[in-house]
Amino acid sequence: MSSEESMKQKVEAFLKEDNHFTRGLSFVEGKTGVNRIYLFGGCLAFLACYLIFGYASGFVVALLGFLYPAYASVKAIESTEKDDDTQWLTYWVVYAGFSIVEYFSDVFLGWFPLYFLFKCAFLGWCMAPFSWNGADFLYHRFIAPFILKHEKNVDKYLKRGANLAGDLANKAKAEATQMATDHIINSQTTSAEPEADKKDD
Repeated sequence: MSSEESMKQKVEAFLKEDNHFTRGLSFVEGKTGVNRIYLFGGCLAFLACYLIFGYASGFVVALLGFLYPAYASVKAIESTEKDDDTQWLTYWVVYAGFSIVEYFSDVFLGWFPLYFLFKCAFLGWCMAPFSWNGADFLYHRFIAPFILKHEKNVDKYLKRGANLAGDLANKAKAEATQMATDHIINSQTTSAEPEADKKDD
């Protein structure tokens, strides 16, 4: 079976699931007689046009890149299978790396008219329901080799940072305890002085 046929089957299986989106497609399909896969393609075409000419395209793309993967991740956590856990963990690692790169490049790329369309297509490729999707490709080709190469140094600096944070927390706790103790002693000393003055009088 070719990868195109496998992807088409997965898209058709997705369109047969029972959710609000597919129920809406089923309703429109029953009223118009148009196959839901063509309706789905029309929705994608509308989305593409909106991302080029519409308002708040950045928000829409961010929502698409976060909302469905978050929903699918919850389903993966609650399921007993391991493959879907790995798939969405891989997606989030790639998404985190992409967000860091985008933070520095968005100032320049955001001005291009097709930027949000390409970004949406990229995120769709990363979360696509086949084994050679973008997240799997980028993770195994770039991210995993880089992390494994620098893993020891990263762990060393993380451990050093954790030790430093622990030392600072202990020092802050000791100083706070000392300040509280000094405040209690000073308040008791201050309250005792007027009583001593009254006895002298």
